Amino acid sequence: MQLATSVGNQPWVCNVWFGFDEGLNIYWISSTTRRHSKEVAKNPKVAAAIVLPHNPEDTPRGLQLEGKAEILTEQKDIDKAISVFAGRIFPREKISEFMESKTHPHRFYKIKSTQFVLFDAVNFPDNSRQKYKL
Repeated sequence: MQLATSVGNQPWVCNVWFGFDEGLNIYWISSTTRRHSKEVAKNPKVAAAIVLPHNPEDTPRGLQLEGKAEILTEQKDIDKAISVFAGRIFPREKISEFMESKTHPHRFYKIKSTQFVLFDAVNFPDNSRQKYKL
């Protein structure tokens, strides 16, 4: 997933591994020392894009979203993030290693989306741009 943050009217974009839950919340884990992590702490408004891998001859499909990001601090929220993230990207042991790192501590973040825009000409050939407000 490409994550866009902004502080001081200067946008930044980066790539992060992600997971999601049944409420369409997006989770990622990052080092607290990364630029995007520091920017989320200052300005929680974010945007993101997720694109299915494809070749030039394939019909592109992807999702853009906007919402509010937060660092997870409550154990129940962290446990939820681990449950949707573990196994999809990293095993639980690797997640623990990241979170316990002394030099680059990692934390889970969550985006509560306010809007999705789906581009999918495969499943919606007559109306490939689908907009959903939450």
